[in-house]
Amino acid sequence: MLKFLICSFALVLLYPTAIDLYLVGLPQISADLSATESQLHIAFSIYLAGMATTMLLAGKLSDSLGRKPMAIAGATIFVGASLMGGAAEQVSTFLAARFAQGIGAGSCYVVAFAILRDTLDDKRRAKVLSMINGITCIVPVIAPVVGHLIMLKFPWQSLFTTMAGMGVLVCLLSLLLLKETKATGEISKSISGSGPQSHHERFLSRFFVSRVIIASLSCTVILTYVNVSPMLMMGTLKLDRGGYSSVMAMTALVSMITSFSAPLALTFFRERTLIITSQSLFAIAAATLVLVSRYDVNTVGYFISFGLICAAFSIGFGVTMSQALSPYSQRAGVASSILGVSQVCTSAFYIWLMGIIGVSALYALIAILALTSIVCLALISWIPKPTSSPQYEESHYST
Repeated sequence: MLKFLICSFALVLLYPTAIDLYLVGLPQISADLSATESQLHIAFSIYLAGMATTMLLAGKLSDSLGRKPMAIAGATIFVGASLMGGAAEQVSTFLAARFAQGIGAGSCYVVAFAILRDTLDDKRRAKVLSMINGITCIVPVIAPVVGHLIMLKFPWQSLFTTMAGMGVLVCLLSLLLLKETKATGEISKSISGSGPQSHHERFLSRFFVSRVIIASLSCTVILTYVNVSPMLMMGTLKLDRGGYSSVMAMTALVSMITSFSAPLALTFFRERTLIITSQSLFAIAAATLVLVSRYDVNTVGYFISFGLICAAFSIGFGVTMSQALSPYSQRAGVASSILGVSQVCTSAFYIWLMGIIGVSALYALIAILALTSIVCLALISWIPKPTSSPQYEESHYST
């Protein structure tokens, strides 16, 4: 079991590392490639686009060919794309490399969740997913520091060499340590579509759709917070870069503590209680932001709301993902890819829409907090987790 957990953690970590590690090198990348600031900002969206366009195919292939081949393929693509990014001499080549990195990272991300669905029961899976969320919260804090230390001695290309090294490590773990979690018989049945439960595992069930919505909106909240945080802290609150980094480090610490506490909380509280708590904290964070902005309260109120956002996401995300994957034994790869694509696309669309219509950073954050808490609390109340058999679940929850 430990081998599966190590491999799953490693597969997931490629995704945030490729986002955060190269950021400290952006000024040098811009100068060397004669790229504008807007072109390099597009690199973030292109990376997410690579993930989104690949996840469904990767999920389907992991169900038909197996988890291990897709993990190795995803890591190999990530290695090649990282080397390509480090060798880029034109901005078009750099952007193509970022897209390919998204393909590799997205494939590994999908496989990781499918492996956890294969190997863990509902309760243990919820605990492990919460721990994975805690570890991924460490990356945005550690990666820029590591990147800065690397660039004290080496050029920006070394950042992508480091990413390639991580990809090689993940590839070796997948090749040497990871055992196939989808049995050979299940793989053949998945290819033929004749598995004993495959006709029950449909994706238009009310329960699955509701958990996809909850997970996607929650992910949109945290990515909106990350996206608008520089404008709020360095613009509205007038913090310098050091102050901004300190606040982000503290909120990341809140995320880590909450994520690692969630498995313990699951031994005392029901999953439903944690999800409701998560969405309630989003609502409290929205109300706090409205009050501190309206009545010009000191900056402590903002920091409290930022901490509430990170804690709320960490409490509920792992449980929600675990519930969403729970009904799928034959099609866990496709289920995890649907979740991933929905999260990426929903977040990207909302952030893009707020920018297009000119909503301020503060009100974009308040709006998604309020929308998420209202919609998700309603879905949790109307569509609870079923406790009946798969056959009943399908007939009762299908649309």
